[in-house]
Amino acid sequence: MQVFAKVISVLFHPLLLLTYMLVVFLLVNPYLFGVHNLQEPYSMQLILRVFLSSFFIPMMAVLMLRFTGLVSSIEMPQREDRIGPYIVTGIFYLWLFRNLLDNTMVPRLFSSFVLGSTISLFLAFFINLFSKISAHAVGMGGMIGMLVLLMRSFPEYSSISFSLRGGDVMEIGLSVVLLITILLAGLVGTSRLSLKAHEPMDLYGGYFIGLIGQFVAMRFIL
Repeated sequence: MQVFAKVISVLFHPLLLLTYMLVVFLLVNPYLFGVHNLQEPYSMQLILRVFLSSFFIPMMAVLMLRFTGLVSSIEMPQREDRIGPYIVTGIFYLWLFRNLLDNTMVPRLFSSFVLGSTISLFLAFFINLFSKISAHAVGMGGMIGMLVLLMRSFPEYSSISFSLRGGDVMEIGLSVVLLITILLAGLVGTSRLSLKAHEPMDLYGGYFIGLIGQFVAMRFIL
């Protein structure tokens, strides 16, 4: 059970969720990005860019903090360990948001998603000064908020499509994707409790902060 909980925590690390959501967005409506499908070079370049800015570079910065002894462990079990990583990650998220906002081939709704994640991150940073809020829960709450706003903004696009071998296409309704995401959020929270990384209130607060950050960002961008 501990191994499974660790695998879930890694797969749904909060820094990976923006990349996951970009892939979902491209599958729902790639034309908003000026492409026809996920396999086009621009799509792959954009995914790589978001991955590097929101996961790889912040993670390298965290590893450097660990190497220099500024954090006690890569898992950051103490609140004090998370202060530096929160600040560094917040800077890269702001940089990513500013660059995407100037890119006319990126829909403003996705820029809003990035801003919402940034707002939630800084709220989590502030709360972390007093209580060890769950960053995993913040991320999953944000992803739920993203899907709700995506469904609300583009009701005509109600599914994601996958091209299969042989030319067949498989479609999954966004309502099903939302339900799966909610179940995954519960699974991630259970995993964090199983690893004794957080208390239940840390998770509830994280879900709320992640969700509310997306709706606040929407008021500024859209």
